[in-house]
Amino acid sequence: MQRLTRWMTRLALLALLLFAIGAALLVVTPTGQNLVTEARNRSPQELIRYLKRRLEGHNKLEAVLLPPLHAAQRHFEREPPAGPLPSLGKGQQATTLQAPIAGIVQELRVDSPQAIRQALRDAKAGTRILIAPGLYPFDRNLGLGNDGRSNAPIVLSTERPGTVWLQFAQLNGIVVDRPHWVFENLDIQGVCSDPGDCEHAFHVVGGGAFTTIRNNRISDFNAHIKVNGSEGIWPDRGLLAHNTLTNTAPRSGDAPVVAFDLVGANHWRVQDNVVTDIVHSSPKWTTYGIYMKGASEGGRIERNLVVCSSKNISAPGVRVGISFGGGSTGAAFCRDGSCAGFEHRLGLAANNIVAHCNDTGLDVNQSNQIVLAHNTLINTSGVATRGSLARARLYGNLYEGVARARDGSQITAEFNEKLRPGATLMNTDGLLLGWQHTPERIPSFKSLQDDFHRQLRAPGSLPGAMSQ
Repeated sequence: MQRLTRWMTRLALLALLLFAIGAALLVVTPTGQNLVTEARNRSPQELIRYLKRRLEGHNKLEAVLLPPLHAAQRHFEREPPAGPLPSLGKGQQATTLQAPIAGIVQELRVDSPQAIRQALRDAKAGTRILIAPGLYPFDRNLGLGNDGRSNAPIVLSTERPGTVWLQFAQLNGIVVDRPHWVFENLDIQGVCSDPGDCEHAFHVVGGGAFTTIRNNRISDFNAHIKVNGSEGIWPDRGLLAHNTLTNTAPRSGDAPVVAFDLVGANHWRVQDNVVTDIVHSSPKWTTYGIYMKGASEGGRIERNLVVCSSKNISAPGVRVGISFGGGSTGAAFCRDGSCAGFEHRLGLAANNIVAHCNDTGLDVNQSNQIVLAHNTLINTSGVATRGSLARARLYGNLYEGVARARDGSQITAEFNEKLRPGATLMNTDGLLLGWQHTPERIPSFKSLQDDFHRQLRAPGSLPGAMSQ
């Protein structure tokens, strides 16, 4: 195994050496000058993709450089192991979550698509809408009729996870524009004839503050959960917890692909979810597992497992794990009307495991006062900050790749540790994450009480998402 690793490393270095020779031969041309500039600013993964694009049409250079570039890509972007990866206790749970929803005073039982639609319109504060086991197809957006209250929410649920399946063949599954609604224990799938037409399972918008979406399995949407404002009203302080968000095939069409897509809403918590296979079929798209942007603030992204690609990691396109900022937001969609000061601020990403992304595991784009603490990044290019507004503090992370501040951004780094595949953890790519080589302990981040598994962090903790 060590001999094979050395051989792959030498081949990857050979590819980059051949690139340097090719760039030198072209240095007097605009293409050569661009190659040199890009080599200074990009991770190996980014550079390989960039080189492939720039070499198109240069037949002689393609013949020389493409074979070692493919070999280098296989070295820097390791293919995930075959078969399902473990969920590590995250995502939808097989039993109802132990924490009950308080304030329920009546129950409304439904057993047909028509009854579900009507109940969503009629239910009053303090009602639990309980769906009977079965399969329920819909082809028109579902809307809500009344507000819940903090002491009397409205709940759409089933008694046991894995017994109710909602199939949505419409643009938006459920439009959540009323406060204090809870959706739990559901299996939801997009089944549009043109897959790109299934935009969102939940569109939380405008007045949908204090929404809770927990313990659901949601598949085959462009943006499974979309959160944004409407007419100056913003759905703040939501919770996305213990959901499995995945796609069974790459998405098509012209819509962004982001499992959790938050624009402008404040103080959302995204915790203990599994996000997998958030991929677009077109090479021009950058897809994200989770992002928060649009002049939002105070988001907490904690204890999630994000696997950008469970197979075909080097397929065309760019895939990012967790981002504050994402792609830039049009001014009309920004909470402050411009996003001139920040895309997100006062955000925290902590105790997450991000794996098998062909770009960054953690990304900060034009966002400031961002803390990235005790995360573990596996088979990604590492961490990047981008844009002159970006400011991030990296504390106690365990990661492959590099931490790179680009375009005038700034990174403050403390107590981070490099992850060495095959040496640090038992089976890194297979997510069997027992320690093979235990790093030195570091001071725990003061505001983080627990780790990925919700185990208490001792004053002297290990870097990365797991404290033991």
